[in-house]
Amino acid sequence: MGYGDGRRFGKFYWRQVEYIIHLLRRQHEEKIDYEQYIRICEQLGEEPDPNKMPVDISVFPTEVQQAFLVHETLPDRWDGMSGSYLGKDWSALESILNIYEIEDKRTVVYFLKHVESQHSMSINKELKRKRDAEARKRK
Repeated sequence: MGYGDGRRFGKFYWRQVEYIIHLLRRQHEEKIDYEQYIRICEQLGEEPDPNKMPVDISVFPTEVQQAFLVHETLPDRWDGMSGSYLGKDWSALESILNIYEIEDKRTVVYFLKHVESQHSMSINKELKRKRDAEARKRK
């Protein structure tokens, strides 16, 4: 990922960051993953369309891939009464960053927060959908 040290490169850097955040949102909104999409295209005899192709983790810069790794390592927190997903337990973050020898901690944590946000929203959206379906069933 390009880093802008001066004012001249700052705009370019933040455009990259905005694009990565856009890809993160898109990744969590998609119903199928990259490999499923490729298999479907093969079965239909179609060429994969890059604009419709699901986002694969390999398209992200190293710092974002490290954020995904740390995100998977952090333990989940759930509300015992309502069953709602509260997010990740960040208390072990410093230890995990040190274990994986992550150098650019600030950038990784920045993207980790975005990964966490998208992940929490998608889990809670799915839980709400299931609760609503259960409520409709009971009626």
